[in-house]
Amino acid sequence: MVPTMVLVADGTRDVQRRAALHDLAEAVAERREAPVRAAFGTQEELRATVESTEGPLVVVPAFLAGSDAASTELLAGLDLSGRFDACTTAPLGAVPSIVAQLVTRLHAAGWQPGDGVVLAADGGMDLPGNSERRQVVDVARMLSRRVQTPVQVGYLHTWAPSVADAVARLRRNGHSRVAVATWQLVDGADLDGLREIDATAVTAPLGPSPVVVETLLAQHRAATSRLAA
Repeated sequence: MVPTMVLVADGTRDVQRRAALHDLAEAVAERREAPVRAAFGTQEELRATVESTEGPLVVVPAFLAGSDAASTELLAGLDLSGRFDACTTAPLGAVPSIVAQLVTRLHAAGWQPGDGVVLAADGGMDLPGNSERRQVVDVARMLSRRVQTPVQVGYLHTWAPSVADAVARLRRNGHSRVAVATWQLVDGADLDGLREIDATAVTAPLGPSPVVVETLLAQHRAATSRLAA
C-alpha cells in the first residue's frame, strides 16, 4: 500500500498563500504516485488530517528550510510517536536541483552575470535540534558557486541582516545592480515587501515547478522505503 502524502504548511496568513499551497498540492497529486492530502491550516486541523488518514502516511513539508517560521512551528507541534506507520520528512534545503531552479528564476527575472545577489529567507525561528539557518547559509554558498558572485543572505523577519540591508550592503560594495532570489515555495502577502525593496529584480517563488514537485515526491519515496524496512 502506497503511503498517503500529507503536505504540511501554514496557510492561515492570507488567501493568496493558501491558494498557492493548494496549487502545489494539486501539481503533486497530478503525478499520481501517491494519494495526497493537504494540511494547510491550524495545528488542530493538521492533527485531524493525520488522525483521519487511514493506512501508512508520510508527512512532507510544503516549505523550504528557513523559509517559513510559522510552518516550521506547525510541523514541530505534530506528534507521530503513536503511529508506527507514519513518519515525517525534513523540509527541502540545500538540494542541488532546487538551487539550480533558483538560478533559472534569477535569469527569468533579469539577473545578469556580475549582478549582486541576495537570498531572501524568512528568519525568526530555529527550534532546538533544527539546522534551518545553517541550511539557508549552505544554499547561499551553493548559489554563489553557480552564479560566480557573492551571495548575501537577507531575512524577512527577526534575524539580521534584513533583505533591504543586504541589498544596501551589496550596493555599497560596488554592485549597481542587485537581484533578490526568493527562498520560498509559494507566493503570499509576506513577499509583497520584497517588491518594494530597491532591487533590480526579485525572483518568483520556486513552486510548483516540475523540479519542486519531483523533489517532494523523492522525499516521499525515500520515506516510504524507510517505513517498509
